[in-house]
Amino acid sequence: MTIDHADPQAIIPDGMRRTADTYQSSPAVSVAGGRLIFVSGQVGGDAAGEPIADPEAQFAAAIENLREILEAAGGTLADVVELTTYFTSIADLPVFARVKERFFTTTPYPAWTGIGVNELALPGLRVEIKATASLRNPAGPQL
Repeated sequence: MTIDHADPQAIIPDGMRRTADTYQSSPAVSVAGGRLIFVSGQVGGDAAGEPIADPEAQFAAAIENLREILEAAGGTLADVVELTTYFTSIADLPVFARVKERFFTTTPYPAWTGIGVNELALPGLRVEIKATASLRNPAGPQL
């Protein structure tokens, strides 16, 4: 058995560098030689960083951010093994589920937990998505 003791690596797509620097946080971190990816909570904002008002568009944008991070790590949404979603209104869960179905189309589908919360980081955010991915063919972070 081989144990990989590679150091954790930050995954920061260019478009997310300003936020990462501002909050001293990584959008994702890879471990185990790039095979496991832990993605920080992703939200759906417009080009100015403001929450998108339309729930369906906000949910799609949050998943697109997740996809961007995984692609920077050499993966895809098909590599996601676990999703945790935080909703400011659990009534949004059915709409989110429909949006999620457009993006997560291969089996096995990720394990998924939806949690209702009072608020998120910015007023107007309806969902935050945290994920863990296990890359099938890790190419290492594309920093």
